[in-house]
Amino acid sequence: MENPNPSVPSTGPYFERMLAATRKPDFGQLLRVLARKAPDRSTLFEFFLNDDLYGLLTGDPPVKGEDGTVRSLRIARAYARAGYDYVTLHASSVEFPTATPEKGQLKSVSMNTFAKIHERADLATYAWPDVDAFGTPNLDAVGPRLPEGMKMIAYGPGGVLENVTYIMGYENLCLQLADDPELVAEVADGVGSRLLRYYELAAVHPGVGACIVNDDWGFHTQTLLSAADLRTYITPWHKKMVQVIHAAGKPAILHSCGQLESVMDDIIDDIGFDAKHSFEDAILPVERVYDRYASRIAILGGLDVDFLCRATPDAVYDRARRMLEKTGCKGYALGSGNSIPYYVPVEGWAAMVCAALEN
Repeated sequence: MENPNPSVPSTGPYFERMLAATRKPDFGQLLRVLARKAPDRSTLFEFFLNDDLYGLLTGDPPVKGEDGTVRSLRIARAYARAGYDYVTLHASSVEFPTATPEKGQLKSVSMNTFAKIHERADLATYAWPDVDAFGTPNLDAVGPRLPEGMKMIAYGPGGVLENVTYIMGYENLCLQLADDPELVAEVADGVGSRLLRYYELAAVHPGVGACIVNDDWGFHTQTLLSAADLRTYITPWHKKMVQVIHAAGKPAILHSCGQLESVMDDIIDDIGFDAKHSFEDAILPVERVYDRYASRIAILGGLDVDFLCRATPDAVYDRARRMLEKTGCKGYALGSGNSIPYYVPVEGWAAMVCAALEN
């Protein structure tokens, strides 16, 4: 039956089973996964859900223009209600200024839309954010109010490559790699140094159990920049961020979309990430990713978002159970290949979650 009100997600038996099976948070279970060990029970991982789902899980729908702390607390309650051992949050509202898109643009926009630095002259007037001035208010507000056993996973305001792309525009970035590579280096260093400070502040927070460094590097067939350019401008900053996260005694998770085969050794052996997230069946199904890499890095999520949208809830549940059986949950937490946007059917998501909670 078609949902008469698309803004209110449809639920069904899997959603009810999920609510009945919810257990108390235990972040130590996810820590075992991130250490490539087997937890005591199946563990879930999701980068983020969506506002409709947060409202459905908490009975507290979001209100336009509400305080950011109120929203963060709702997200934490929703994650706990669904059986996750953590909640993902920004440490603060810090961001890198970009151009305002024209009115009337759709949700999908060009990677050139937001550029503010087109040439060297623009660099002198760019308003770099003061990360220290923003602090960690989200973590400070939510941390003391988490359920017992739950931790926060802090993630960034985009990554080095993502922000450089937004600031410069993708086409211009590619041209400047040839015309003015020093400009690219200065922008990358401006972003990287501030993100490094962001993670220095977030990683030491007592309520934070791990950090996600979120930076999309590729698309279906290859990386957005060459592996050589990534190693020159981008990955050195990731290595520094992982080092400060590890220095705080926390695991570091890479969330990065795309075909990253050419830099997987860098991700694992050079940068030192503990876990990798974001996988697509069209690139390499998570079952094969696990076979190839699980002895070297923890694998998180992986049930393709397109699969979650198109498959029946029973098919989602079956694939999720098979993945849990295949891995024995050693170095593996169940979840989607990316996130749960508003267009993922609630029953499909709930079927996946049920597979873990009932295991």
